[in-house]
Parts: sequence; C-alpha cells; structure tokens
Amino acid sequence: MSISLRLTLWFGGAFFAVWVLFGVSMWANLRGTLTHERHQTLSRRLERLQDVFTHDQAAPPVDRNQDFIDFAHATGNGLMEVFRPDGTRAFPSPSEAAMAFPWPQFRAETKGFFVSVPAAGQSYWVLGQPFLLAGQHYVLMAAAPDAGNVLVVNRFLWGLLAACPVLLLISSGSGYWISRRALQPVSAIADTARSISIGNISERIPVSPTGDELQRLAETCNAMLDRLESSVNQIKRFTADASHELRGPLSFTRTVAEIAIRNPAADPESRQALLDIVDETAKATVLLEDMLALARADSLPVYLPRTPLNLSSVIREVCEMAQPLVTQHGLTLLTRCEDTHAMVLGDPAYLKRMLWILLDNAIKYSRTNGVIEVHLSPGLEQVSVIVRDTGIGISQADLPFIFDRFYRADPSRCAVEGSGLGLAIAKWIAEAHEARISVVSEEGAGTSFTVAFPESTAMPGRTRKYA
Repeated sequence: MSISLRLTLWFGGAFFAVWVLFGVSMWANLRGTLTHERHQTLSRRLERLQDVFTHDQAAPPVDRNQDFIDFAHATGNGLMEVFRPDGTRAFPSPSEAAMAFPWPQFRAETKGFFVSVPAAGQSYWVLGQPFLLAGQHYVLMAAAPDAGNVLVVNRFLWGLLAACPVLLLISSGSGYWISRRALQPVSAIADTARSISIGNISERIPVSPTGDELQRLAETCNAMLDRLESSVNQIKRFTADASHELRGPLSFTRTVAEIAIRNPAADPESRQALLDIVDETAKATVLLEDMLALARADSLPVYLPRTPLNLSSVIREVCEMAQPLVTQHGLTLLTRCEDTHAMVLGDPAYLKRMLWILLDNAIKYSRTNGVIEVHLSPGLEQVSVIVRDTGIGISQADLPFIFDRFYRADPSRCAVEGSGLGLAIAKWIAEAHEARISVVSEEGAGTSFTVAFPESTAMPGRTRKYA
C-alpha cells in the first residue's frame, strides 16, 4: 500500500472520527437546547397560571374554574391540571385530553419535576410545580408534546448522516491529492535512483531548494552516490591496472617456458612441466584479456565505431573459424542464413568476438555427436542471430545469473574450464550495439541464445557513444 493511499485512509478515518464526535456533540447540544426551551415554556405557563389563581383568589369557584379552563385552552391546548397533595383534582379538567392524559404520580413533599411521559403514541414533556394558595397546597401540572423537537432533531441527524459520505469523499479526495502532490518529489527521486546503474553512476538526483526533508533526502542520496562512484572507479582502475600489469610477467613467463621447451637437454618431466606452464599462462592471458575488455567496457565513455555491415558475412567467418574446434569435439555445425544481406550497424571485430563466445559456449557444453545451429532470422523491425545447441542445458535457477561476471553454474557445468566472463562480455557487446541478448534453456535438452539487432540502414562511418 502506497504512502499516498495510507495517508488518504488515515486522513479519511480521522475526518470521519471528528465528524462523528462533532455530530454527536451537536445532536446532544440541539436536543438539550430544545428540551431546555420546552422547560422554560412550561415554566412560564405555570407562572402565569399562578398569577391567574392569585388574582381570582376572592372570586367565586365557578369563575375560578372558568378562568382556569380558558387559560388552559389559550396556552396549552387544555393540557393542564391542578392536583391536591392526595392526588385528587382541585379543579375540573379543562379538556378531555387533560382528563385522559396519564399524568405522573407525585408525592406531597415533591418540590417539582420535569419528566417525559409517553401518551397516544408520542412523547410529552410534563412540568409539575407546588403552589400555595390561601393556605392550601396544590400541584400545578402542564404538558406539551415533544414531537416538534423530535422532528427537528431527527432532521438534523439525517442531515449529518447524508452529508457524511459526501464530506468523506471530498476529504479523502482532497487528502489523496494533497498527499500525491506532497510526495511527488519522492516519486521523482525514486525514478531517478532506479534509473542509475553501474553504466550511468555519474548521474545525480535533482535537488529542489525547498529546505525541507525531501531536499535533505535528495542530498543524502547524491552523497551516497558520490561515495559509490568513487568506490566503483577505484575498483575499475584497480582491475584495469592489475590486468595490464600482469600481462608483462605472464608473457615473459610463457616466452621463457617456450624457449626452455626447445632445449634438447631437457628431460621429459621438465618438458611436461614447461608445457603445463605454457598452457596455464595461456589460460591466464585469456582471463586477463577478458578482464581488460570488461574494464574498458566499464570505462566511461566508451566509443565504438559502427558501420553498416552484412551480418551474414560475419556469421560465416566466425563459423569457419570454429569449424576445426567443432570437428575436434565430434559435433556438427549447421549455419542457416535466410537473408544474405541482413544489414546492421556494428563493429565487425566486436561482433565476431560476441558470436565466437556464444559458439565457444555451445561447443564446451555439447555432448559428442551433438548439433550446433547458427540461425540468422530477419524480421520487420529487427534481425536476430540464434545460436542453439543440444548440450547439457542450464537449470532454471541459474538462468537469471549466467550473464553475471565470474558466475559459474552447477557442478556439471563447472567441470568445463572457463572464467565466467565470456557471457558478460557478450552481453556488453550486444548492449553496445543496442541489441538485446536472451537465453532459453532446458536441462538435458540444450540451450538457445538469441541476439536481436535493430535493423538499420544508417550511413557508414557513424560513431555512437555507449556506457
């Protein structure tokens, strides 16, 4: 899960939690406010009713009853009652609704109450207050429906619920856009760092003068690349210098050994030892030449003179050179060039070396009476050279690493002499010609190397730069 997505989820979750807390608090505040207003309304009604009773204290009972009924209908739709401490009505009920209403019970010592009472399928708020008139104790009660308040609260709640998905979507989208915009420099740093390899290690990550953590990250990565480039250059120089310096002693040793072999006074054991020295120095010389080739390949920049050439002619020359070695190992070499004028841009010497490496590899790992096939296959946009053998093959575990330097596969392949540099050189030569080299193999059935060249008819003499 990307950081942008995680930030979006965190931002959305935080917003949702804040929204829930806000909604609950606003709902509770609205409910409390409406309830308090209802309490004040009923309280004012009972205060006015007390004024009416105080004013009618000396009036006849019939007038007092009528004033009570009129007041109850005028202010509370008749939902009022006056009770004695024993629970009996002190005045006639002002309406049938008041008569049927389930008024709450009270005690004589009750100082007042404000309760919710269900009636007729809805909720009512009932306020009761004690009242002293002419030395007599009464309890005044007034009721009012809570349906209006409930409707307002429910509408507010549904409004919150309806707005929540929209606001959550907006907040998540905004959070995702902000996080993507904030992390865009990180993506640029990652893309640039991913593109830097041993071939272009001198490149650096662009640094934006923002003064934030991203600038420090880019500067840190560039400092690390500086150290890596310095170390890589030291290794390259050491490899090139060591290979170059060792060529002289090896050549001298081989020359001395070859001269000593010609000495007729040498005994057979000494002659055999000298032959072994010549053989080993020859192998060491080949290894040094390969290391020098790779050191030159790693040097930046490397220029290869590339001219239009006929790839089929190059293949025939290499196959003619390899024919004696193929015959010596009891193998059969088949050459198929369907297009005798397959033109590519390349360097003849390097292309011959690449094809020789692939042919030499096929010869080493083929069984007696095996078949090696070199196939030139032209296409619409590329020309492919396929070197196929019927040898021991390569295991699937080793295939991803066979182009690595000094890599040697399983013991059955290690029984064949080699330095593990040939395929690395072949890959470098292919990449220097903008070609793509690939391999398909099956253990016990053989291996097939394919080098795909981009077809071109460029003008001769053109020089291209490669890393």
